[in-house]
Amino acid sequence: MKMMNAMQIPSKGEKMTLIQIPVPQPGEKQVLLRVEACGVCHGDAVAIRGASPAYPRIPGHEVVGIVEQLGLGSTKWNIGERVGIGWHGGNNHVTGLTIDGGYAEYMVAYEDSLSRIPDGLSAVEAAPLMCAGETTFSALRNSKARAGDLVAIQGIGGLGHLAAQYAKKAGFRTVAISRGRDKEALIRQLGAHHYIDSDEEDPARALQALGGAKVILATAPNAKAISSLIKGLGSDGELIIVAGSGEKLELSASDFLKGPNTVRGYFTGHAPEIQDAVNFSVLTDVRPMIECFPLERASEAYDKMMAASTRFRAVLHIYDGN
Repeated sequence: MKMMNAMQIPSKGEKMTLIQIPVPQPGEKQVLLRVEACGVCHGDAVAIRGASPAYPRIPGHEVVGIVEQLGLGSTKWNIGERVGIGWHGGNNHVTGLTIDGGYAEYMVAYEDSLSRIPDGLSAVEAAPLMCAGETTFSALRNSKARAGDLVAIQGIGGLGHLAAQYAKKAGFRTVAISRGRDKEALIRQLGAHHYIDSDEEDPARALQALGGAKVILATAPNAKAISSLIKGLGSDGELIIVAGSGEKLELSASDFLKGPNTVRGYFTGHAPEIQDAVNFSVLTDVRPMIECFPLERASEAYDKMMAASTRFRAVLHIYDGN
């Protein structure tokens, strides 16, 4: 029996443990992936904190791997192709939550949940695009903003540094909002036309001085900071939230009457949207900034991600394809 290494959550409330278990076998309409890389995402906390319906569980939903075996009736992919999977695992499953994910050397995936990863994108670069990249790309693409409009990115972290790149490449007048000046030079290199230091000035007033934002994309889970941004919207603008802390927003009815303005959340994570995000990233040379870890250091990578001390995405580099 072929064995593999995996980081597994033994039971609810327990910490991840490196174990050896048999390589899983693909079922009907499934494929077996040899995992090359898996991003470490805030969404992994759902399983790690105990919300999976069944344990033990292998987390990880930003997965890139090579098709190694086909299950019964699987015809969509060929052995040797490189593919990726995000949050939605197919057949109403959530990758790394209701089915095992990519913190392992191998994983099983439904064939319809996969997207093609082109050769021009390395596995470790592609992994964060399966969730963080697709989320910010799709939110902007489906927003009210059009080329030339003012678009603000709140928070320059794992999501925000990708969002700023997508906004610039899409032709938006891009504003980055963060605390302090330490990230200003980098975010301008990534494409921001303007930078607002929220420690020095009120972001909403600064946005109004620039003409008012058509779209504000909130990528940092700070309810108070997000709530104050609505006043930075221009006419018929929208505040889109792609990361939240569970805290209540502080909004009043008058905040909506001045616009009219819209506040909404955005999340997809399906294979077609992931494919579009990957294709756009390759076409326009958008890349995540990553810090790589071996599989056995997954707990360290997770802790650093949760503490927001990685710049900017943590990725488990599991197999190099050689």
